[in-house]
Amino acid sequence: MKNRDNNQYITKKRSFTVLQMNCASCAAKVENSIKSSKGVVSASVNLASKKVVIEYLPKDCNLKDVAKSVKNAGFELIIPKANSNDRNEELKEKEEKDKRDLQQLKNNTIWALIFSAPVFVVGMFFMNMPYADKIMWVFSTPVVLWFGRDFFKNAIRQATKGHVSMDTLVALSTGIAYLFSAFNTLFPHVWHNHGLEAHIYFEAAAVIIAFILLGRWLEERAKNSTSSAIKKLMGIQPKYAIVIGSSGEEKSVNIDKLKKGDLILVKPGEKVPVDGTVKDGDSYTDESLLTGEPIPLHKTKGSKVYAGTINQKGSFRLTAEATGDETTLSRIIELVQEAQGSKAPVQKLADKISSIFVPAVLIIAIISFIIWNFTGIDNSTAYAVTALITVLIIACPCALGLATPTAVMTGIGKAAEMGILIKNAESLETAKNIDVVVLDKTGTITEGKPKVTNIVWLNDDESNSTILKGIEKESEHPLADAITSYLKSYDSATPQKFESITGKGAVALFNNQKWFVGNTKLLKDNNISIESTLKKRAQKYSDEAKTVIWFANSKQAIAVVAISDQIKESAKKGVEKLKEIGIKVYMLTGDNAHTAAVIAGKSGIENFKANVLPAQKAKYIKDLQQQGKTVAMVGDGINDSGALAQSNISIAMGQGSDIAMDVSSMTIISSNLEKISDAIELSKKTSKVIKQNLFWAFIYNTSAIPIAAGILYPFLGFLLNPMVAGAAMALSSVSVITNSLRLKK
Repeated sequence: MKNRDNNQYITKKRSFTVLQMNCASCAAKVENSIKSSKGVVSASVNLASKKVVIEYLPKDCNLKDVAKSVKNAGFELIIPKANSNDRNEELKEKEEKDKRDLQQLKNNTIWALIFSAPVFVVGMFFMNMPYADKIMWVFSTPVVLWFGRDFFKNAIRQATKGHVSMDTLVALSTGIAYLFSAFNTLFPHVWHNHGLEAHIYFEAAAVIIAFILLGRWLEERAKNSTSSAIKKLMGIQPKYAIVIGSSGEEKSVNIDKLKKGDLILVKPGEKVPVDGTVKDGDSYTDESLLTGEPIPLHKTKGSKVYAGTINQKGSFRLTAEATGDETTLSRIIELVQEAQGSKAPVQKLADKISSIFVPAVLIIAIISFIIWNFTGIDNSTAYAVTALITVLIIACPCALGLATPTAVMTGIGKAAEMGILIKNAESLETAKNIDVVVLDKTGTITEGKPKVTNIVWLNDDESNSTILKGIEKESEHPLADAITSYLKSYDSATPQKFESITGKGAVALFNNQKWFVGNTKLLKDNNISIESTLKKRAQKYSDEAKTVIWFANSKQAIAVVAISDQIKESAKKGVEKLKEIGIKVYMLTGDNAHTAAVIAGKSGIENFKANVLPAQKAKYIKDLQQQGKTVAMVGDGINDSGALAQSNISIAMGQGSDIAMDVSSMTIISSNLEKISDAIELSKKTSKVIKQNLFWAFIYNTSAIPIAAGILYPFLGFLLNPMVAGAAMALSSVSVITNSLRLKK
């Protein structure tokens, strides 16, 4: 959901399946019909995935009316049942339907090829044999009227709505060829009386349909491959979970029935059914399908686990926190589906051309037919029919319509497999232009979780660890958890009295003796001495930008604790990879200049700014943009949301806040900074493939039509065979999809 105009309007985005789309002009008609519906803000149709992403105002928009509008345009919009959380059932139904449709298409293709073979052989080599025309008629009839019936059904349906499409071109060309041939077979004397030959085009009609069916079958198989990432994601969620009841009994429950707060047992080798927190147990989980990271993660009490991840050797019990559509996996699937259905800016030109292409082709075909009839050459009518059929066949703009969406689907799917969520096609296309990456410090470059890096005890005497842990357990200071976690192997003593001193630390009473935990000011105020060895260690830690905490009794300091927000292992490598591809890296932080300098130095970042407030981060991004830079902002917190929204490309760390992820163009699920350069490289490769696809599709259509119309005949005596045209048209679509599939590697 998105808020617009100060919450006056709240819009919702959903992805729907559209049936009976066969070409770019079909997609354009569906899009226009949806956009004209009441309450619809925007609609983006993806021909390759047969999906449309609709943004609408729920209060004003009735989805049934939208579906009716689409039906009036000659297509079918599928509206899923409300509150359907069973992703596995949805996947199963879709896969079964896809398999049935693909099998039907395969059967039609095989039989069309079998019946076309004798027609082709007779037409090419044995035209003068007895009853040749009647033999070809018999074998071509089932191909045209049965195996290719969908072309005619779709063309008629579109015609009743006042539309034309690719099926219109195929139906007209093969229908004219078939009917013209049938007439000439029955009434050859009509031509013979005028001294003309009665030409037969049964082989053209049959072979064209066979070739186009073959091309469409190969095309559908390839398109199924482009959505393999979604299938993988949707297939990893288990169907059942073992719920532990209040009396300890175990019960297998469908995941649709799970509720927040349920206690769930996950055994070795099983998939985690929901998002939750480990209550007890010890194991490792494989999160590679979600994060792209191959190394299993250790899970103990308090660890977060996610639906679809695979538990390894140990077992654990978890408390359910997110079920159904609320799980991280479900949100990822929804985001990837929306992104794959979105439209890249470069596609708008292709769509515009495709929408006027079919009517233009019909006009060109008719003009070609008329011109050939007036040439005055022998058999001009036969040549006119050949040119008409060939132009109608070869000019189909399928390759043009598929050029962008197939590349976008494959690119976004590949990104999801790598643990990178890309919100829309525009982000994928824009990312290639990034020349500056701005990194937030806390939670982006660093872990965002303070940890104890060192504890040095006076005279190596750790006997008072239980007292230190006892004080920190009582403290509400943000760094207290870091110390208690570090001392988890020790018991904790309970203080008789505890007092928190704002800005300094805490004092507690154990066995009527005072103990202090805090900063140097606390020790000075209580005249506590610090031994020189501990002082030197404290200074060293301060120089390393670590926070120093003192632990003391009423007389002297007995320990110094160093706490630091650790730099991520991926930070330095991630920065290096960005520099290698020519991108300048900046760091922004609200921390002090000394800490910022240390973190920047360790990460390999030369440009940084400290003491930056959230509002200043957005201004800093704007200043870079005014210098002509294309800026990517990477952050993880609510304080980064303004800067993320201001940037050209916003990248959120997957383990950060929901707000940061909502406003971002991309999300790095694993929070691995090396993935940023991977996303940029993927964007460059996807854009390159899109340009290649569009180039060859444009070249094919612009060069093929004049040749089909017969422009080479006056110079070379060459007129393109309609069968060759059918093969070329089918091959152009398959080649575009095959080129897009290279991104999977």
